[in-house]
Amino acid sequence: MTAEHDILDEYLSNHGFKKTKQRHDILDVFLNSGRHISAYELHALLQRKHRGIGFSTVYRTLGILTKCGIANEVNFGDGQARFEKAFKREAHGHIICTKCGKTEEFDISSLAEFKKQAADKAGYVVSGCRFEIYGLCQKCRS
Repeated sequence: MTAEHDILDEYLSNHGFKKTKQRHDILDVFLNSGRHISAYELHALLQRKHRGIGFSTVYRTLGILTKCGIANEVNFGDGQARFEKAFKREAHGHIICTKCGKTEEFDISSLAEFKKQAADKAGYVVSGCRFEIYGLCQKCRS
């Protein structure tokens, strides 16, 4: 059992949800996907081993994972919500190809001071930060 499982179980208990094997299976496949994944993609991966899990269960569980801090929902401008691991992640940004949608992550730990200065100057308390760069990847430029 991972820390993410403990976080999920605590969230489910505190909010009156049932702890189910399906939710844990969804969490496991999500954590092992190793990429930004949509609800549709996650559902397709789950169908290979767990035919009984419906799309709505996957979608609702991703919402729960987001609310309890295990996942972040990200949108790269193509209208498709995707999810990435959030728990114990270093600050990072995304660079997205506007033609093919290829997405890569990069470290932005050096941006932490800038984020703090901008928030302090505006009188905000930061609850989150996203940093995205859009352009054409090498393959699409060829």
